[in-house]
Amino acid sequence: MLKSFYQQNTIEAGCDEAGRGCLAGPVFAAAVIFPSNYINQCINDSKKLTAKKRKELRVVIEKEAIAWAVAQIDAEQIDQINILQASFFAMSSAVKKLTLAPDLLLIDGNRFKTELKIPYVCIVKGDTKYLSIAAASILAKTYRDDYMQTLHIQYPYYAWNKNKGYPTIEHRNAIINHGITSYHRKSFSLLPDQLKIKF
Repeated sequence: MLKSFYQQNTIEAGCDEAGRGCLAGPVFAAAVIFPSNYINQCINDSKKLTAKKRKELRVVIEKEAIAWAVAQIDAEQIDQINILQASFFAMSSAVKKLTLAPDLLLIDGNRFKTELKIPYVCIVKGDTKYLSIAAASILAKTYRDDYMQTLHIQYPYYAWNKNKGYPTIEHRNAIINHGITSYHRKSFSLLPDQLKIKF
């Protein structure tokens, strides 16, 4: 079972993002604060859960967390500041939206940069170690998937309902045949060796 806290008697916010490796769509991030000593045997890294289980757990997380928030950074801004900085900014934005100020941020990954005046610790594979980070990964993933599902209705060629913007063969073939949308990240290698793209 994942750990309830990193530091005892501290208001901790677990933070994670979703969509860094996608060719299209925003990067989403979430921040979650659980009660001290919170226990839930079902919450885990979102990548280890089925889509159905993630949706079920999102309801539980939103109900049982003391505070939670989700933020997104769109493709245009990703192209301007790069995806790593956009991921940091998205996590900071999610923390700012929390209704309770945390004393410590638990960041999934090996680095972080923020203007927030809140101490933080970076934890490699933190979403497999701490409940709050895993919960944040679930919220970020499910909210992003829902967003890409909505975009799919407007742009069905790219099969975002299935690939969620990730670089699948089907997605890349659609870029060759139909060009790109305003939701594509132009700073990314959208095609192998950057074949010609319709703008």
